[in-house]
Amino acid sequence: MNEILQKDSIFKVGKVISVEGRTIKIEVDKAKNSAHLLYQGKLLRNISVNGFVKITKGFTRIIGKVEGEFIIEDKQFSNKKYTSEKQKIKRILQVSLLGFFSPKGFERGIKELPLINNECFLLDLPEFEDVHNFVKKKDDPLILGTLTHENNQEIKVGVNDLFASHIGIFGNTGSGKSYTLAKIYRELFLKYIENNKFRDNAKFFFIDFNGEYVNDNAIIDKEFKNIYCLNTRKGQDKFPISVDLITDYNFWALVLEATEKTQKPFLKRAIENDWIEDKIEDNVSLLNFVKSLISKIIDKEDNNLKTGIIIDLLYNLEDCLSNNNISEIANILRRKLQFHNLNSTFYFVNDDGSKYYDNDSIPYVEEILDEIEFDEIQDDFLLKIRLRIILQFHHEIINGYSNVEHLSPLLKRTPSRINDLRKVILISNTEPELNITIISLRDVNIQMRKMLPLLICKQLYENKKEVNEKEKYLNIIIDEAHNILSSVSQRESETWKDYRLETFEEIIKEGRKFGTFLTIASQRPSDISATIISQLHNFFLHRLINNNDIKAVERTVSYLDKLSFESLPILPTGTCILAGLSAQVPVMIDIGKIKPESEPDNKTMLLIENWKDGLD
Repeated sequence: MNEILQKDSIFKVGKVISVEGRTIKIEVDKAKNSAHLLYQGKLLRNISVNGFVKITKGFTRIIGKVEGEFIIEDKQFSNKKYTSEKQKIKRILQVSLLGFFSPKGFERGIKELPLINNECFLLDLPEFEDVHNFVKKKDDPLILGTLTHENNQEIKVGVNDLFASHIGIFGNTGSGKSYTLAKIYRELFLKYIENNKFRDNAKFFFIDFNGEYVNDNAIIDKEFKNIYCLNTRKGQDKFPISVDLITDYNFWALVLEATEKTQKPFLKRAIENDWIEDKIEDNVSLLNFVKSLISKIIDKEDNNLKTGIIIDLLYNLEDCLSNNNISEIANILRRKLQFHNLNSTFYFVNDDGSKYYDNDSIPYVEEILDEIEFDEIQDDFLLKIRLRIILQFHHEIINGYSNVEHLSPLLKRTPSRINDLRKVILISNTEPELNITIISLRDVNIQMRKMLPLLICKQLYENKKEVNEKEKYLNIIIDEAHNILSSVSQRESETWKDYRLETFEEIIKEGRKFGTFLTIASQRPSDISATIISQLHNFFLHRLINNNDIKAVERTVSYLDKLSFESLPILPTGTCILAGLSAQVPVMIDIGKIKPESEPDNKTMLLIENWKDGLD
């Protein structure tokens, strides 16, 4: 009993003097104004800003966090002389209530408020550990680091609470954001990588815009992961895209940035019409169809359909077909087939100078076209898609079904986009062999950097929805997520931006039902769609200096206390605030170290080493 009384006398720090909703004020006993307290031969850190306090209300123990403190002059004994200057002041703590202790342990939330004059105490070690114990009984612990203000207190989170959720990692460049991402996933992989069920039932795809995780042992040893270093210049690794996706006109509408009202319906007709498939079955069918198109042009007598459209058709075909003499044939037709602007008629000029008008010229034109030679049409999805677009375009323009000004920009974009795609994708229904996949976009041009993450994520999510096996887990990790999740980009059409955001918003809003989760890391949370940020469950907040970024987080993370927000601009590198469903209370933690060879490749260069001679 004496020991309990002694402990209470040491741990008691003051009493409640004000209750204003969740915020209360505590008057600190004047004997407890020192930085440390001595208890059983040990120095205890006294109550201060960022510390926790226990308020006893009968048998209820309410826990609060100190967010500020100030002093006032004690005027109660103004007629008496003070024995010291310290007795002249009252120290007042401003505390925000966080939770309470129940038979189950610490619980976040408020069931009842304290009363005036309730006594307040420091937390003893078991209570302090209980407040910082974020791992439920049936969950597995994952060590992330240590508490910033108590370096001997490890911070562990539950695997299920953290990874069965959407995660946001935010911080300015150089704040340790990528390191934190690598740390939490490395700890997870080290814990489960030897489990067959983990390898069979969990898939992780890292969208790596800057190539920070492609080193052999970054995050996890290379034997446990697939690495795709995509490159639109050299065409090295290729990511598998399913046949179903590549034959979906919506896929091509994205790749070719088709307009909603004219170009997208055109792509649907081009890709889904079965009759075109017959035209590109073999050389004879294709040549006959081309001859019929050119005959229609000659026969129509239309000022909009001149020799130029015939030449364009042939040159477009030349790009698609190997070992051909189409350019020679096009040059012959350019010289011999003329268009009379005044009466809108074609005429064919023979070598002897004789002329044949309109339908009379068609046999001579066909005779020249019969000289076209090319290899057998390859069984190539991308090639056949381009042929479909070319033939559908000329079929519609020649028959007057579409306007050339509306569709020609799409036709001009097609060769370069298909050429880029060919360098980075493999059309296959097979999936990456291992369950951890790194996809580097460092050497991908800006057009493909916008499209590939969307196409890959859409494929992963659609496949997961279709299969919908409850035990299967999918996690898509996007580093530098503002590149693909920005809501303020000015470099793209509104239609494209809306589609992109709607796709990811669907994943983040509905994905949990299908076992799909997102982890996004970004240095600009203010650029990212507010809908996406609002659906995140757990946050790792590193240093944020820009006021817009801080406000974006503040609007979203309702359970983050005022003190944590005020700390965001001054957090040191490697320190972050963990807040969310996996943590009982927001905590400031120093992220634990990982092996140098497993770190992301994003260190800031040391200029002196590069500029000064004689350094080892």
